[in-house]
Amino acid sequence: MAATAPKVVARRGLLAILALCIGLGGLLTGANIWSDGTLNPKLGLDLEGGTQIILEPKTSAGQQISAQQLNEARNIIVQRVDAGGVSGAEVTTQGDRNIVVSIPEIPTQEVRDAISRSSQLQFRPVLAVAAGSPQPLPTASPSATGSASPSPSGSATPSATPTVASSASPTSNSAVPHALATTPTPSGTASPSPSPSATPSPSATGGTGTTPTRPTDLAWVTPEVTQQFEALDCADQNALDAIQDDPKKPLVTCQDDGTAKYILGPVAVSGDKISDATAGYRTNQQGALTSEVEIGLSLNGEGAKQYADISREMVSLPEPQNQLAATLDSRVIVAPRFNEAILDGRASITGGFTLAEARGLSDQLKFGALPLSFVEQTSIDISPTLGSEQLRYGLIAGIIGLALVVVYSMFQYRTLGLVTVASIVVAGLLTYLTLTILGWSHNYRLDMAGVTGVIVSIGFTADSFIVYFERVRDELRDGRSLESAVQTGWDRAKRTILIADGVNFLAAIVLYVLASSSVRGFAFTLGLTTLIDLLIVFWFTHPLLTLLARLRFFREGHPWSGLDPRRLGVPQTTRYVGRGRFTSAPGVTASTAEPATAGKGGAA
Repeated sequence: MAATAPKVVARRGLLAILALCIGLGGLLTGANIWSDGTLNPKLGLDLEGGTQIILEPKTSAGQQISAQQLNEARNIIVQRVDAGGVSGAEVTTQGDRNIVVSIPEIPTQEVRDAISRSSQLQFRPVLAVAAGSPQPLPTASPSATGSASPSPSGSATPSATPTVASSASPTSNSAVPHALATTPTPSGTASPSPSPSATPSPSATGGTGTTPTRPTDLAWVTPEVTQQFEALDCADQNALDAIQDDPKKPLVTCQDDGTAKYILGPVAVSGDKISDATAGYRTNQQGALTSEVEIGLSLNGEGAKQYADISREMVSLPEPQNQLAATLDSRVIVAPRFNEAILDGRASITGGFTLAEARGLSDQLKFGALPLSFVEQTSIDISPTLGSEQLRYGLIAGIIGLALVVVYSMFQYRTLGLVTVASIVVAGLLTYLTLTILGWSHNYRLDMAGVTGVIVSIGFTADSFIVYFERVRDELRDGRSLESAVQTGWDRAKRTILIADGVNFLAAIVLYVLASSSVRGFAFTLGLTTLIDLLIVFWFTHPLLTLLARLRFFREGHPWSGLDPRRLGVPQTTRYVGRGRFTSAPGVTASTAEPATAGKGGAA
């Protein structure tokens, strides 16, 4: 049983590496047939070219752009691009104003939005809401009291049941001052639609018509704001191009899909108070997952307190003043009502997102808002900076290096060198499959630095085999049998291999974390091939050598096996036994050897 255990373990290792190769090959084939996977690794910007986008800051009159703002924006864009799975992108500043983003592909609209949007999430209370586009004029109906007063009641005494104006202003064709229209009027008398120039009533939060004190104060709805609100047509895609989003002032804006328009109060909680953002399916009160996608927000200490304060205040207000709008880049993405105060600093946003949209938005919120808003100045196709010629030279260099390793292995280890060649071929196959699959699943792109890492790994992989083979030879010199030398040599060699590959992998991690994008490709492939090297040595090289040690060709030390005792310098004691010759290494006692018998040749 003990003698067969190494053989069984060796077979299991070889079957494992075979199953891994078949599994990766099947995955790649399936990705090519049923998805958008390719059978070759994707190439980076320097080898294939791509798209260059120049972003220009969108500033108001007189606004100055600092170098700190530009560098901060560049760093955030880098994080967004990486989180979006775009590998090998380059983000640089141009002069003291623009940002240049070079992507090794034709970017989708989602990628473009992720790059250029400010993604500043703000929480603002809703003061008024109406349909996004002008609605047909309703038939005017007389007021319940017959009053012809065009302005809302100035009384602050609320009625038991608030009433809503039944007709819109004929001049604006909009139910604009919706918040004012729903303001309670005295003695239950319905008020006709207020005119755009009406002075707002005091808000239910204690503000006055002239001095707003809280974000929920209706005194923010000035005649100018009302006029801007009535003139806004959210069906016009350019309607918000000239919008000025000041956190300390009210905002007139649209729903992101253009179905509604809003008057919002000043910012109650700003996006820089978000400490984390996640995307997933919402969990109901019973703890079961639903099909509704949500974005979960965690606020820091100050943000949690602000959110708790505003939710306590708004929960008792009438509609729409009990709605807190979440705006992204000045557009409302959702405006939920408060049913209860939220005191734990955790908010949830649901708005009919797909899971992919929610994940993209959560990444943008998590990395923070750009300090500046940007617009695309130009977008052009760029040619590869190195091109196929450099890739061809790199492949030729790799082939030459591989050929030198093969020649050295065959010269030094004879037939045993074929184990090295086979191990390198299997390692190359796994590396190719892995890089190609990563290109499909994670959009990984192989650049020239990555090709260099693969070429360098050939030497590292050969080092592992050399360490193992030389340890086996040392054990043979100590008088062990080949099978014993293979097992004992492996126990000692694997420690050295683990330490050497551990150092390589640690260096790859440090390079990847600290180096620039041009060096990261080298660090990634270096780390990947180091892991594959360990896999090959443990699951292929050692098992294969364990099985070969049982073959007579290697066991008897054939001159072409690479394990010839005479070539290794093993001291030998030779005695003639009968017609033949018995050779034993030092340490073999007379009891373990066949007894010498006198023959024609006598005894030596």
